Amino acid sequence: MPIAVIMPKLEMSQETALVVEWKKKPGDRIVQGDALLTVETDKLTIDIEAVASGILAGVSAEVGQTVPVTTVIAYLLQPGEDATTVPSSAAEQTAPETPPKVEKPTTSATPLAARVAAAEGLDLKEIAGSGPDGKITKADVIARVSSTEAQEYAAETATPGVPAQAAGKLRATPAAKRVAREKGVDLKSLTGSGLMGRIQEADVRKFDTAFQLADAQEKAPVSERTVRLKGMRRTIADRMQASYQTAPHIQLTSRIDLTNLNLTRKQMNEQTKALGRTHISVTALLVKAIAWTLMQYPFINSSLIGDDIYLHENANVGVAVALPDGLIVPVVKEAEQKTVSEIAAEISVLTEKARGGKLLPADVNGGTFTISNLGPYGIEQFNAIINPGQTGILAVGAATPEVMVIDEQIAIRPIMRITLSVDHRVVDGAVAANFMADLRKVLESPVLMLL
Repeated sequence: MPIAVIMPKLEMSQETALVVEWKKKPGDRIVQGDALLTVETDKLTIDIEAVASGILAGVSAEVGQTVPVTTVIAYLLQPGEDATTVPSSAAEQTAPETPPKVEKPTTSATPLAARVAAAEGLDLKEIAGSGPDGKITKADVIARVSSTEAQEYAAETATPGVPAQAAGKLRATPAAKRVAREKGVDLKSLTGSGLMGRIQEADVRKFDTAFQLADAQEKAPVSERTVRLKGMRRTIADRMQASYQTAPHIQLTSRIDLTNLNLTRKQMNEQTKALGRTHISVTALLVKAIAWTLMQYPFINSSLIGDDIYLHENANVGVAVALPDGLIVPVVKEAEQKTVSEIAAEISVLTEKARGGKLLPADVNGGTFTISNLGPYGIEQFNAIINPGQTGILAVGAATPEVMVIDEQIAIRPIMRITLSVDHRVVDGAVAANFMADLRKVLESPVLMLL
């Protein structure tokens, strides 16, 4: 029997995945573990491996298609099987949808009465019917209209397309007049589609939509193009908007003298080079310093879920990595327990996986705090938005030489500005200030991380 290939559920909250690329084509012989296709979820892009061996057949998910998780997207034929054994579509593997229940109308009216009521914006439920079995007739609807409007209806014939002001009097339904006032539309410029050219609400809305479209096209630059907000960009937009609207951010900035940190880093890299280990970056030292400081401030290393604040035992520090189509944050787990050399090696692997689209869900989940470093781009200072589910994020700027007074002497030192954003619902300003003071202390005296 053919083995079904399903769209896997890679994350707890995942409902769909986008097919980015099929790495195999129908008819190819597949070995268990081969990369079948590449999919994109809300958080990452990942290759899906074959769970069994066989011949690929019955591919039903096209590139660019968004597919619900657990949907059958292809089959793997086993020895002796051919394409005739494959179901004609993946839909055959899902339970048939229950037809929607159609409720019978509780109010009975003639078609003409219903049309007139809709034109006048009347609810049939509020009209008493005088027809057989209480059926609402046109006369019943007209009776609900003012005497003046009733006379107009009685005089109308079924001749559409006559200008509304043909008889010297503007003919328009109350609903049309109301919408015209709201939209600023001059009814005299319209030709009604109702009886005797009576202007309907739909006529006003159609005219207003056409006018706005024409105006937009006239104003739009010739070179303008539209890019749909989707995939990773859509997820980032939704998460950042939710975070900024939900969590009241407070920001605190400190200047860090990197003299001792640079010296320590230079000495470390002399040893890592001799040992053949990964080069230690400023980011690696920042991760270690932040993890050390977070252990002293559990409320900054926490998550607010509902009415409960969860204090995390470990510092899982996320490091934002810029990609062509967005931003992704792989996480260094239990950073407080790792050496700077181990952190540097892990960051190097995670960054390479991120840029190659090879990150796994485990690589990006579980973060308790985040670093966003725009220093390599020459940005000296900025404010970062907290990742949902976390309480703090550190924005790191570029190091620049600045004049300082040290022991009553003028000196030029490498200065880096860091800005902490915290959720004010969880952390007060004084706590955040103390955190920054201790972080500054350990960055300016890295030996403290050994204590």
